[in-house]
Amino acid sequence: MKKSSKTSLKSWSQLKDEVYGAPGTKFRDELDRDFESFKIGLFLKKTREEMNITQEELAARVNKKRTYISKIENNGSNITLKTLYEIVEIGLGGKVDISIDWGK
Repeated sequence: MKKSSKTSLKSWSQLKDEVYGAPGTKFRDELDRDFESFKIGLFLKKTREEMNITQEELAARVNKKRTYISKIENNGSNITLKTLYEIVEIGLGGKVDISIDWGK
């Protein structure tokens, strides 16, 4: 007779909690922060590509090197707010809207 095995599926949130710790722990907060930075880079790249602008062209618009634009698009970390504003507003013609959540 075969034993029935029960496989319990876990949500992405449950897996993150198990592997990286619960929200509010140092390691998990660092992971979430890094992920947000990564998403900014992806968003900038997607927007630039939709506008048919090369990295070289964007870099020239904001007086940066193409390699720096590439780093931001591929990682997103270590970008200053000043540079973010320049890329979005001067380079891509958008507006930056930042919000801060004080309650957790």
